[in-house]
Amino acid sequence: MKAILLAAGKGTRISRKIGNIPKSLIDINGEPLILKTIRMLKENLVDISVVLGYKKHLFDEYTYVCKVYYNPFYSLTNSIASLWFAKDEIDGTEDIIIANADVFWDENVLRELLNSSEDVLMLYDSSRKEEGDYLFKVEGNVLIEHGKELEDPSGEYVGVSIIRKKFQKKFRERLESLIDNENFSLWWENVLYSFIGERDIYVKDISGLFWGEVDYLEDYYRILRYIDKRSE
Repeated sequence: MKAILLAAGKGTRISRKIGNIPKSLIDINGEPLILKTIRMLKENLVDISVVLGYKKHLFDEYTYVCKVYYNPFYSLTNSIASLWFAKDEIDGTEDIIIANADVFWDENVLRELLNSSEDVLMLYDSSRKEEGDYLFKVEGNVLIEHGKELEDPSGEYVGVSIIRKKFQKKFRERLESLIDNENFSLWWENVLYSFIGERDIYVKDISGLFWGEVDYLEDYYRILRYIDKRSE
């Protein structure tokens, strides 16, 4: 099993309030968020690649156990470009977890991915609809719509997905096609979204499990409250 953690972005919505550091380095109970994720994956025998960009030198003491890629155009591009720089990892030899590095998630969420059988699976949370940053609309276990604003959404996208070996060839071809056509401003997830209507993009509701994406201070405090409660 492999994982690609995308950590190149600036995180402009919160960075000024946390000292102008990459938001995946925000302190979670004494250690950076990305280090918690790396440790969890390593403990579950997952090989990790990290794509860096903004202030990449700040990651050196945490990512030395990972394969590191660099997106030098991080200020001009979005996460699709970051994934493109790590495209050689998408070679069909192992299943791959792709995760945004500014997401707090734990082994309960990881198990949902590892125990799944779908050739591609994106996680969402049906308990987070009103306050969701990026929303999914789902029929059964298949994604049918996505966006910042949806009528009658099914839940919020978590920021963590898995792509099994048998789908990686088509996924990589589509990734390269989008980059060849200069779609540098897209998220990496747009590679999967582009298949809607061609094939099923499967989703799983993890309502009841805790996760949090660090976009705003409110998100950060919510994670800290969870950590504090869990340690009681």
